[in-house]
Order: sequence, then C-alpha cells, then structure tokens
Amino acid sequence: MSVLRTFFSLRYAAFSGALGVLICTSVLALILPQFGGVIWPIWGVALMLSLLGIYDVAQKRHAILRNYPVAANLRFLLESIRPEMRQYFFEGEKDGAPFPRDKRAIVYQRAKKELDKRPFGTMYDVYAPQFEWLHHSIAPKPAAPVSDLRVTIGQGARAYSASLLNISAMSYGALSANAIRSLNKGARAGGFFHDTGEGGVSPHHREFGGDLVWELGSGYFGARAADGGFDAARFADVAADEQIKMVELKLSQGAKPGHGGVLPAAKVSAEIAAIRGVPMGVDCVSPAQHSVFSTPIELLHFIAKMRDLSGGKPAGFKLCIGHRWEFMAICKAMLDTGITPDFIVIDGKEGGTGAAPLEFMDHVGTPLRDGLNFAHNALRGVGLREKLRLGASGKITSAFDMARVMALGADWCNSARGFMFAVGCIQAQSCHTGTCPTGVATQDPARGRAIDVPSKADRVASYHRYTLIALSELVAAAGLPHPRDLRGAHFLQRSAADQVVGLDQIYPQLRSGELLSDHDPSSVFGVAFAAASAHSFARQG
Repeated sequence: MSVLRTFFSLRYAAFSGALGVLICTSVLALILPQFGGVIWPIWGVALMLSLLGIYDVAQKRHAILRNYPVAANLRFLLESIRPEMRQYFFEGEKDGAPFPRDKRAIVYQRAKKELDKRPFGTMYDVYAPQFEWLHHSIAPKPAAPVSDLRVTIGQGARAYSASLLNISAMSYGALSANAIRSLNKGARAGGFFHDTGEGGVSPHHREFGGDLVWELGSGYFGARAADGGFDAARFADVAADEQIKMVELKLSQGAKPGHGGVLPAAKVSAEIAAIRGVPMGVDCVSPAQHSVFSTPIELLHFIAKMRDLSGGKPAGFKLCIGHRWEFMAICKAMLDTGITPDFIVIDGKEGGTGAAPLEFMDHVGTPLRDGLNFAHNALRGVGLREKLRLGASGKITSAFDMARVMALGADWCNSARGFMFAVGCIQAQSCHTGTCPTGVATQDPARGRAIDVPSKADRVASYHRYTLIALSELVAAAGLPHPRDLRGAHFLQRSAADQVVGLDQIYPQLRSGELLSDHDPSSVFGVAFAAASAHSFARQG
C-alpha cells in the first residue's frame, strides 16, 4: 500500500495521470470502437508520457526526475530556453538567492565534467562599488598540480594532510542517507575530508571509508551521557576509528550562532537514537551553551582532553565570531595555559544549510571575511598564528571564493552548499520541511532513493577536482606558486566609482606579537584585547 500511496502522491501526479489516461482510453477504444478517431490520438499522447515517466523513474542522472517523473521535465525545458530569452522572461545569470544562477551552474558543470566556460564577457558592472578582482602578473607561474594543494594540520604521527577544499559540517538527519553516502564516497575518491556535522558518526558516513572530521556539538551526540553531558569513554571509543582523522568542537554555527536546537521526539527514529546516543520517545535537545566548559581556560583544557582521548589526533573548534573580546579571551587563555588547538574553523554568518530563525539568519553573527580577518590577526597579535591552522566556511563554491578567503588568512576552505549542489540540490529551499524535491535534505526514504550514490559520488569528486584546478590557475595567473602565498594586497575592490583599494587596506593586518608590545589601544584589536580575560568570557572593564 505504501508503494501505491507514493505512486499516486502529488509528486507522481503527472506520471500516474498519464498512465490513468492510457488505461482508460485503451479500455474505451476496445468497448467503443466508433470513438476511435478521437480516442486514439489521446491514447498516443498518454502512451508517450507514460513511457517518458517510466524512463524518468529508471534513469539515475537527475534525482528530481526520479521524484517527479514527467512533470520535472518542464524545468529542463525552461533551462533549454536560449539565454537571451531567459534574460528577459526568467531568472538572469546574476539573479537568485542565496546563490545566483551562474554560481550554481559552475558547480553543476564541474560536477558533471561539462564545459565550465562563459562567452561574451562578464555580466558584472565592473565600475560598480564593491566589485572585486584579483590582479594578475605579467610573469605567471606554472599551475601547481592538485596533489600539491594540501595543508598539514596537527603535530607528530597523527598530523593530517588535508585538501584545501573539503565538505563542511552537515549531519545525517539534516541530509538523507544517500546524500551522506554520496558525499563520503566522493570524498574517498577525491582525497578530501567530510565533516560529520554535530549529529554524530552514522553508518552512512562509514560505508565507503572517506576521511571524516567528527564534529561534537553541545548535545555531544555519539559521546553523550545519560544526563545529556559528555561521556569520555564513549568519545574515546568512537574517536579511535581510523576513518576519523580530526575531532572538532562546535561552539557556534553561522546560520544561528548562540541558538540551540530541538529534534522532536516524533522524528527520533531508532536509527537516529542509536547514532546520537539518545533515548526514543523524548525530544533530542542541542542546548545553546556547552556544559563541559564555562571559561576560556576550561575550553582549552577540554580541547586538549579531546586530543588525548582520540589518541593524539588533531583537535580544534569551530565558531562564528561574535563578541570580539571572547575570541581574544581564548587567545589569552592559550598564552596562559600553553594549550593551542591544532585548528580553528571560522564559520561566516552567510553559511547555513539547515533551518534557522529569520532574525538569526539575517542579523546575528559576523560575516566570514570580517570574522576570519579578526581571528587571523588576533592570533598574529599574540604571536600564536603559526602554531595552528585556520579553516574557513561560509558561501564558498568557486575558486575565487577560496582565493579571497585564503588571502585573508585561511589555510583551507570548507563548503557545504557547494557539495549539496554537486549531489543534486537545486536550491528549492525546502530543507527544513522534509520535502526536498531532489532527495538531498530529507528523511523521506522515497525521496532519498532518487539519489544514485555512484553517479553522485563521482560528481562530488569531480566538482572538488575541477574547482582546485581553477584555484591553481588563478594563483598561477597572479604569479604565485601556491595559494598559501596569496595576500590581501593581491585583491582590489572598487569602494566608490572613482576609488580602488586593496583588501589589505579594508582588512587591517597586525604584526606578529604586536598586541603583546606596543599596539594601538583604540583599534578594534586593542579594544578587544583590553576587554578580554583568560578566566572569563565576560567583558572586562
């Protein structure tokens, strides 16, 4: 009966309608042959649509056609309209939010190994304020091979060599099983890591053996004690898995920093309960705050504990920058304790694959470039920048996006929605409803089956590879041997119609150790430094 209900659902309306017309007209043609002249043309159309529906359900290239046979072809018909017609009647290349059409298209093309070039010049108004560009060299360098675009995180035998582009945190539960499997299989093929998100390490993350970064949120899922706190023994047991390469404590996320979450009891399936280590029949709560620390020093001791319990694997934390003195307090705690995380991931407020309250999504948290620049310089200012790595996440899909944040201090980049596009996401923005038309962000198994794991995994790996190739070519055009050599001075921005400034002028840079010697106490860094204490997150003075 469930199969019949699915077939006759709204998603299959066009297909089932065509089959219904085919059956009815066939019966009428047999019973009332005198109406054959009218019925046979209808029968022919219904037959063609029915065959199209059968093909759509069977094919594995397009998830949306598998979920919406016949009807979804209208989308591809509109896609095929010539660019100049679409320009006047439909979405333009630079239209669409949060990702414009051309940004989505470049991911699809690289994922599918299709031509990713554009004709007839840029569509940007290059003289408009805020336009940015990378200035090139008259003596470009040879492009570095993709295999060289890596960064070492951590120390000693458990140090990890990470790609410069990786899959950002997305939990099983937010994404479907087949989406998680596709991402991890693609990560294994492409040699990059897959962040689990705070929902725990699921069997779907483990199936294909791709490198994992285990993210631990305030719910401590996968290492959760009966009272909702942290269970060290369970953490050590899970972290011992060789597939897990690094462990990450999530302090906040870009879409809703400072906001917790609740998975209602009705959605806590037996599988979710087992993965997260929570009981069935009660709400699964992610508090807004952590219970394992309350001061900057306690935070660093917990990071050190995570490193020890995992057997020396790189340990760090992720956050969206909020109160600047709080991050500076963590820096002071590093100086006081001598404990330095192996990495910090800065998440921008423009990030976010799931649902969040509108007020948080639009107006809480620091955008990536501002947050990254502050964190990078705060660490430089106290002389600790060289002791750890900085990751960046927040609306990164293209090589230019990567180059720009690396110029501002990032050692590597994470992308969530970029890899969702590679799996088949069409930006329907129904992630929070469970009705994702492509089966990416849903727990409906009927929708999730639309994702063909082998083909989507290949697209994930291809998107990663061709984006890194583009990054290497950009860096070579600037006359640099490696993305780590990018600086803010390599990028220019039109701040007004007649004024151009470098990103290094927009985002100030501190000298190494400057905050510990003579610094400007009235600067944003000086004010935050004076207001910070290693013993409290509260503002001092």
